[in-house]
Parts: sequence; structure tokens; C-alpha cells
Amino acid sequence: MSTAPNRTVRVELADRAYDIHVGPGLLANAGAHLKPLLRRARVAIITDSHVAPLHLATLQKSLDAKSIRHNSLTLPAGEATKCFAELEHVSGWLLDQGIERGDLVIALGGGVIGDLTGFAASILRRGVDFAQIPTTLLSQVDSSVGGKTGINTPQGKNLVGAFYQPRLVLADTDVLDTLPQRDFLAGYAEVVKYGLINDRDFFDWLEANLDALKSGDQAARIYAIEKSCRSKAAIVAADERESNVRALLNLGHTFGHALEAATGFSNRFVHGEGVAVGMALAFNLSAKIGLCPTQDALRVTRHLERAGLPSTLADVPGPLPEADGLINLMAQDKKVVDGKLTFILARGIGEAFITRDVAMADLRALLSDRKAA
Repeated sequence: MSTAPNRTVRVELADRAYDIHVGPGLLANAGAHLKPLLRRARVAIITDSHVAPLHLATLQKSLDAKSIRHNSLTLPAGEATKCFAELEHVSGWLLDQGIERGDLVIALGGGVIGDLTGFAASILRRGVDFAQIPTTLLSQVDSSVGGKTGINTPQGKNLVGAFYQPRLVLADTDVLDTLPQRDFLAGYAEVVKYGLINDRDFFDWLEANLDALKSGDQAARIYAIEKSCRSKAAIVAADERESNVRALLNLGHTFGHALEAATGFSNRFVHGEGVAVGMALAFNLSAKIGLCPTQDALRVTRHLERAGLPSTLADVPGPLPEADGLINLMAQDKKVVDGKLTFILARGIGEAFITRDVAMADLRALLSDRKAA
């Protein structure tokens, strides 16, 4: 276990403000962080079959040390768990445990567990408190922060959900050592996103420190996670419910969510991989229509490739719909307004912007070209 210092990021949302703690050893001390939030010394834990054998006992021990009673529910791992059936399962279990409005539910896991647990907490008794203990890089820098919760439907990703903020986020960097490399890289795509949105200097830093991040350098990982969380926290504080600038956080996601739907929300192609391809497509589209220097688009693609991430539709395993089929899937995006797709494009690295002014012919040509690559 590292002795690197922990960092704290504040999400400023008036009476719903909360802290994100980043660093090693947080899981083993979770009880101490959580106890001040509790009306009574009991919690309910939602986790999954991958995370429970690795980390549940550590969390339970930390709760026992603070005399906090706890019960846990372990769900199947994987994106398919974000569904109505498991939402009903979780909600019923929490009611069976006698969870009240003043109680706390803990999401111990990646984005799937965080999104599902947060949504269940938002609707249970019209709202009970919850805390996020994210165990993947992706969830530490993205899904655990900002209060987006929800489930998937056959029509698309996260189309049923709520904005519901956690009381606390504990991002323990030690748990990243148990992540498979593929999952770490999927999370790294979201880290890259923050540099591409509005922080070219951070993207420069990522280019210089990629090898350190991949090899497990704690100081580098803490910096990257803290920096990502600060970027997201600032945007969320300015636009909690995604009426304007928060949409920038969806760079790559309109493309990526469509690819996830096309691959059945399965392990064939996971969320972070979809974001990686989506970001490359967004920069390629920006360059194609003359908004972004071609050199910047190439630089983005090359960095993703060097990281070991997919960057073109040709990198998606198995068959995909033709261009029009992908566009139809993109049309299910939550940001569609009056039937028009919302795109996050870029004038360069660190210069993302929101637009609905994209010609379908240009989009179709891009998707056709990338499909053939």
C-alpha cells in the first residue's frame, strides 16, 4: 500500500455539496469517513460478483471498526445488470432491509453498480442517501462524480435515470492494482477526455506520463484522478442538470453509446472503448469539416493507439450496422433536441464545443470511411 498523500476535491452544489477523496487506503478507512454521515449506525452495500471477492471484506472490516452494522447484496457483474429487473431486485432488497430515508446505501463497484445503486437510492422512499466507493478508474474519474444515475433499455444507454448526488465519494487508488489492464485502459479513455475538452496542458502531461500511469505509479495516478475530478466538478457545479456546458463531458459519447448499443451492451465492447473510438471520430469529423487542425486529430488518434485503446470503427470486434444504422442508434441519444443530434466537436485539443450543426452527409461519409478502414 502506498503512503502517497490523499487529495480532496469539493463538488460545490450548495446544500448538496460533497467531497471526493482520492488516494490510497481509503477503503480500509471507509468507516471513519462514512460514520459522520449516518443518522444511525447501519448501512446497506450493493456490489457485484467481481468486486465482492476482492474488496467487500475490507469495507466490512472498516465498518465493523466503527460499530456500523451492514448487510450486502452482490449482483452479477457486467453492463447487463443495469436493467429494470435488477433495479427492481435492488429496490426490493433495500426495502426488505428496512432502509429508511435517513439511512445510507453504499455503491461498491464500477460504473454499473454506481449508476444502478444511485438510481435505486433516488427512487427508494423518494430518496435515500448513498455514497460511492468506485473500484475502477472509469468510475473514479467519471460515473461516480456528478450525480448521473440510471439504467439501460433496449433503445439505448442510460435512457431511464435521474440526477441524484452522492453524499461522498471515496476513490481509493490502491484498488486499481486489482483491475485487469483492459478495464484500466477503458477508464483511461475518460481521463484523456478531460484534456481534450478544455485542458491542452493536461493532455500534454498525459502524453508524457502515459507509461507511468499504466505501470502503476501512485503519484501519477493520484494526480490524473484528482485533475479529472476537479475538471468534472467544476463543470457539474456550473451546470448540474446538463442544460448547457455539462454536455461537454459527453465528448465521444454520442458515437460511443451507439457502438455500445450495436454490440449489445456486452463485454465485446465496453464503455471506455466506445468513448475512445467516439473521441477519435469526433476529432476526425471536426477535421473533416474544417473545424480542427488535421494534426490535432492525428495526435489524438495516435495517443489512444499508444495507450492500447481502439480508435476506429475497424477496431470494434464483430459486425456493426452500416452508417445509417449507427446514425439511427445515435438518434436515441439523450441530448437529441427537436430530432437533431447534439455533437461535441473540437476546434483543437482542449477546445471542445457543443453543436447541432452537422450535415448528415458529412456524418454518413465519416462513418462509412471509418467502417471501411
